[in-house]
This record gives sequence, structure tokens and C-alpha cells, in this order.
Amino acid sequence: MTETLFHDGRECPVARSLEVIGDRWSLMIVRDAFDDIRRFSEFQKSLGVARNILASRLKALVKVGVFEICPASDGSAYKEYVLTDKGREIFPIVVSLRQWGERFQFEPYEARSVLLDNASGEPLMTMAVRSASGKLLGPSDCHRVRIVAQDS
Repeated sequence: MTETLFHDGRECPVARSLEVIGDRWSLMIVRDAFDDIRRFSEFQKSLGVARNILASRLKALVKVGVFEICPASDGSAYKEYVLTDKGREIFPIVVSLRQWGERFQFEPYEARSVLLDNASGEPLMTMAVRSASGKLLGPSDCHRVRIVAQDS
């Protein structure tokens, strides 16, 4: 393993992730899916996004495996966009963004939504980065290394 910095994005997991979910609409679509929105018309109503943009983003999210298209759960002729396992793994990213926004993007008097635990009714614990042993970590506590894939 060789330590290096990544400038062009080819080897950077952040850059690759942003290629999939980095635009505003894609992440908002995924956020709405966590709120159990599944149909094109429901996404459009919730987001107020143009039909062509929504169609493009949904198509791309299906293509990369974040959503799959399934028959409507109510037996109607509609199709639904259902998060895959890969899509559900985006949940901590959405929660982290939400918590950052709650902390820094609102004045104390402004109305906002809050994410609550269904079981307790309490707000979620703030997301944190921890070491394998559980120690709280900050940016200066971590570094990147390059891992070269080995042929099997």
C-alpha cells in the first residue's frame, strides 16, 4: 500500500459516490424514498421537480442499482421505485446531511422537520465517526492510503 492523494477522482470513493448521488435531485429522491414515496407522481408532487429531470434521475438511479422498478404494491397497473439494499445503505448519508443542516442551516426560531426514532419517539443520536475501538475521530485523526487491487 502506498500513501497518496487523489486529484482526478478515478481512485476516490467520494468522487465516485458523488457521480451516483451527488446532485441535489438524486439525493432528494432517495430521501423521499426513505419516507415511503414510491411512485413517479408522488416524487413529483413532493419535490416539485420537472418531469423530465425526475425521469432522468430515476432512470440513472435504477441503472446504478439504487432503485429497482417493481409492480405497484396495491396491485394497480402502476410501477413503483423501490430502494435496493444498495439504496438503503445511503440512509446514514442522508441522516448525516440532515443533522448537519439542522445544526447549521437554521436559525433557532425557524420551523424545521426532525427525524425521530419510531420506537422511542426521541431524536436520533448525532452521527459520529469512530475508530474500530469506538474512539471519536476527527479529520486530523484519519488519513487516506491507496490500495492496489490484486488479480485473483
